[in-house]
Amino acid sequence: MSEGSLTLDRGLALLQAVADADGEAATISELAVAIGASRAAIYRLLVPLSERGLVRRDDNKVRLGVGVLRLGQQVLPQVREAARPVLRELADLVGATAHLSIAQGDQMECVAVVEPSWTDFHVAYRVGARHPIGVAAAGKALALRQSGRGWVASSGEPRRGVSGLAAPVRGVPGLRASVGVVYFGPIRGDTVGPQVMTAAGRLAEVLK
Repeated sequence: MSEGSLTLDRGLALLQAVADADGEAATISELAVAIGASRAAIYRLLVPLSERGLVRRDDNKVRLGVGVLRLGQQVLPQVREAARPVLRELADLVGATAHLSIAQGDQMECVAVVEPSWTDFHVAYRVGARHPIGVAAAGKALALRQSGRGWVASSGEPRRGVSGLAAPVRGVPGLRASVGVVYFGPIRGDTVGPQVMTAAGRLAEVLK
């Protein structure tokens, strides 16, 4: 690997390490350990990232900068477009509103919704709706281990009378997201769970 490629690789690794702090500021020492570099190398790598607004420094602490937000806003429409046919098939298959939700700090935000085309009644779920990660299936799915069950269900969260089931979108670098469905009343997890997992896997393949 050339020196330029190595520098780019380390810069990207550093940006990912800052993002992995999940909203908390990371120290220079923590970042050095995370990417296996010296503190001096971290300081050097931070210069171009700071100039482009991708990170911001506060003494010894480093956080993501607003430049990442601008990049995210440009990528989000492409993610929605990729998700729409997957959610359409899922919604019509299970007869429930299907959605894609993405982690934003300690919150889950719904970024794409497709309602079933053939049902008389279904849950209305708004794009932009947010709730804490620990509430409802969409956020709880992010904590699932790959060795365990691939989906999680919830009832009465985030709204009373509504049930949800979600599976994480795995294997897409930098994306913490889940595909889910929401129902009125109970969900047959043994049937719907594998279908939601399949949809999440399909979306992951599209986004890679």
